Amino acid sequence: MTLYCGIDLHSTNHLVVVIDDNDKRLEERRLGNDLSLTLTLLAPYREELVGIAVESTFNWYWLVDGLQDAGYRVDLVNPAGIKQYEGLKYTDDRYDAFWLAHLMRLGLLKTGYIYPREERAIRDVLRRRMQLVRTASRQLICAQSQLWRSTGIRVSCNQLKKADFPVPLPDGATRVAVESHLQVYRAIHTEIERLEQLVMGSVKPKPAYPLITSMTGVGPILGTTILLETGDIERFKSVGQYASYCRCVKSEKTSNGKKKGEGNSKSGNKYLSWAFSEAAHFAVRYEPLAQRFYERKRRKTNGIVAIRAIAHKLARAAYYMLRDQMPFDAGRLFAN
Repeated sequence: MTLYCGIDLHSTNHLVVVIDDNDKRLEERRLGNDLSLTLTLLAPYREELVGIAVESTFNWYWLVDGLQDAGYRVDLVNPAGIKQYEGLKYTDDRYDAFWLAHLMRLGLLKTGYIYPREERAIRDVLRRRMQLVRTASRQLICAQSQLWRSTGIRVSCNQLKKADFPVPLPDGATRVAVESHLQVYRAIHTEIERLEQLVMGSVKPKPAYPLITSMTGVGPILGTTILLETGDIERFKSVGQYASYCRCVKSEKTSNGKKKGEGNSKSGNKYLSWAFSEAAHFAVRYEPLAQRFYERKRRKTNGIVAIRAIAHKLARAAYYMLRDQMPFDAGRLFAN
């Protein structure tokens, strides 16, 4: 007998459903998020179990890693990619878990990429760094705005970043507020530097690191982000698939030459989208060929579209560089 398992994962619990070749439910139970409970429940079905389909929620690491360590074949499933029967009027966790197992039985389950656990923590650290950078930037902008309102003088962020910056305000609540923003910024900046040292120490030995940082506009942080967020480049079947994953492809539905709507513009990796957009801005500043391409594109459309067009080109270049282990060639990229 061949069995299939679907798990509907939540923040505090998960529902496990095991079915046979006839879609008969042999097991259906809600468990707390404790790996030992899951392994105990699945133990009687271990020999006949073909695989386990797990929803890709924010907390899938512990469950997928634990099941793989126990020897089970695990498929990670994006809930947004699972299309259910549209005639249903009511669904619940029981049906969702069953549906995952049912699609696995039919061979129709669309699985996702299980990022290697040995690099997962470093990738997440880099994501935390991005959040801290945004928080630190807000602190500088708040201090800058407060000084501007109170003194009429606009102080640059570069001046505010200096450790010995003299706050041009008399003692009082306003001065305390500005100093508070600057103290928070400096504390966050210290943490950012600590995270950067950790990440760079882990990524630099990789052969692909000097390759990707040879791209105009891509420095250590952007290069590291691209490498860690991309993972194994072989998981992308084509350059178009990779560009779409980087959110560099226009989200639009047309029919008979007319726009009929937009697709899922949020589908893909927001961190790669940010990295290639940042790289595009730097490329326009430091690469003459990119600057000429930008000016031509901007005259026909606008600056935002022109930057995204360059980001798209850089994403495509990164795909071929990583796949074929070839260096960056600006002349080839911006030839047209």
